[in-house]
Amino acid sequence: MVQTTERLASTASERYLLVYMIMVLIIITSLVIVFFIVFQRRKNKLLQDKMKQQQAFEAEIVQAQTEAQEQTLKNIGWELHDNVGQLLSFASMQLSILKMQVADDVRDKFKDTSEALSNGLKEVRALSKTLNNDVILNIGFEKSITNELDRMKKMKFTSAELKIMGDKVDFKDRKHEIIIFRILQEFLSNSVKYSEAKNIAITLDYKPESIIITASDDGKGFDMKEIEQGSGLINMKSRATLIGATLNLHSKPNKGVQLVLDYPLN
Repeated sequence: MVQTTERLASTASERYLLVYMIMVLIIITSLVIVFFIVFQRRKNKLLQDKMKQQQAFEAEIVQAQTEAQEQTLKNIGWELHDNVGQLLSFASMQLSILKMQVADDVRDKFKDTSEALSNGLKEVRALSKTLNNDVILNIGFEKSITNELDRMKKMKFTSAELKIMGDKVDFKDRKHEIIIFRILQEFLSNSVKYSEAKNIAITLDYKPESIIITASDDGKGFDMKEIEQGSGLINMKSRATLIGATLNLHSKPNKGVQLVLDYPLN
């Protein structure tokens, strides 16, 4: 009887010890898990903070580059208007004076030269306006695009049209108008130099939460794999990212090029 009692007491003690060890193991395991979770959260937070700092740094670089580019364009615009424009004006005036001093049968020979000089002067003045931010803001975003498309028609395109859809809404920041206008200028410049297109079109689609801007040409297009890392596309995407917009470029050989810019209003 005594031995039975002792055996039961020993069994109970072993059970208590086993339970105690299991509890200790559970607590240690729980502490390890909690420590691991806390460590992972702190690690993730540090990585997120690092990414945010990197993004902020990259945004500052793009901002600085954009401001430098805008100042350069502004200076070029002034030079075109004040210096080149004046020289062309002077040359046109001198040609007109010379034209009046020659015989009648010679005057007709000055006609083509005078017209070319006059058209060149108009083109320089129009170009100088598109390079000046203040002028763009004064005449407005839509009018600036229309003026740029009019220049395109004079240069080489059969048609260059602006289509407006929806009710007009204001941009979050007027500086964003300049950045988007420069993106469109880059697209138009590439169309002039490379596309061999005959027609070009820009659509402004005003929606309650965003402005969808589409630019397209009917040129020879290109393989997206070959152009993906091009400096022009990188520059356009950097500008779009700077204002929180999404930019996509679509093209196939002999299928033209289409640019779609989604600018959020919120």
